[in-house]
Amino acid sequence: MDQNMLFQKFVAFTAAVHQITYDMTKGVKSEMITPVQYKIVEYLAVSQPVTLSEISECLHMSMPNTSRELKKLTEKQLCEKVADDEDRRKQYIRLSPKGKAMMHEAFGQIESRFVERVQHMSAEELKDIEAALDLLHSKVFY
Repeated sequence: MDQNMLFQKFVAFTAAVHQITYDMTKGVKSEMITPVQYKIVEYLAVSQPVTLSEISECLHMSMPNTSRELKKLTEKQLCEKVADDEDRRKQYIRLSPKGKAMMHEAFGQIESRFVERVQHMSAEELKDIEAALDLLHSKVFY
């Protein structure tokens, strides 16, 4: 297979992923947080516990901006800092129970939209999609 053609398909796929992510998450965030704060809380929901630098790197934010937004989220009781057991100087960030509840509600809304999108697919098509996602996850998005 032509690697350039494969790359072009990959670019188109990742653009479509960004668009569908936007479409499926539109309107699900709580009114008490900003879109940037939602992205941080969403990242924590799927990757916790993480360090400040991991959040900063993944979300393409400066360390001072990340720290400021985490402070606001902590004040809103949506996340909390936890010291590393082996190195007390190292801190991890994770969702608080209130943050977990908020993301459970948001993911419930997103899941409903997903189910709506795939409801007319056959069992075989759903199985193919699952296999494709597993393959992408293990070979490309590892």
